[in-house]
Amino acid sequence: MRKIVVSMWTTLDGFVAGPDDEMDWLLVDDQLQKYERDLVENAGSLMLGRVTHGDFAGYWPLAAQNPDEPDEVRGYAQRIDALEKIVVSASGNTATWKNTRRLARIDPDEITELKHEPGGDIVVYGSLTVIQSLADHRLIDEIHLLVHPLYLRRGKALFNGEQPPARLRLMSAEPFASGVVLMRYHPVNDIRTAS
Repeated sequence: MRKIVVSMWTTLDGFVAGPDDEMDWLLVDDQLQKYERDLVENAGSLMLGRVTHGDFAGYWPLAAQNPDEPDEVRGYAQRIDALEKIVVSASGNTATWKNTRRLARIDPDEITELKHEPGGDIVVYGSLTVIQSLADHRLIDEIHLLVHPLYLRRGKALFNGEQPPARLRLMSAEPFASGVVLMRYHPVNDIRTAS
């Protein structure tokens, strides 16, 4: 069965973007790029929200064909462009991009069917609303956090405070030369909180 793998770049204080979606704090090095390439090489699909899908559709297909891009970037872009894209959009107002299918919402039965389809894992990038909905329905199999060594102090949090706590089990931790630490987690379904 395919897994749903959430991959997210975050700060030490849990923000994934600045208040206006700023991402200028990212530390990209060879190790991080290798992680990203390996992740999509073993994937079968991307699951994206409408906005992230539109952003990706406006960039990666062009980068895949751009001879001015470094070979590593162009290779990554070609893999992203070739993957199946599953866009979650209630409105249906989505960008045009090959190999894209739409889900109107996160329906647990529909996601379970997707996970039983043949192929590689389903990777989720960005798309905070999609991630929160998947987490609420306990549909995430792995969470990969690329924790950057800085405090952003304000911005967009990975999870909002509207749901009860959820416990994660650490699978691995790998520090990169940049100071970024890749931590892979597996959700634990049963959590007992102190009263």
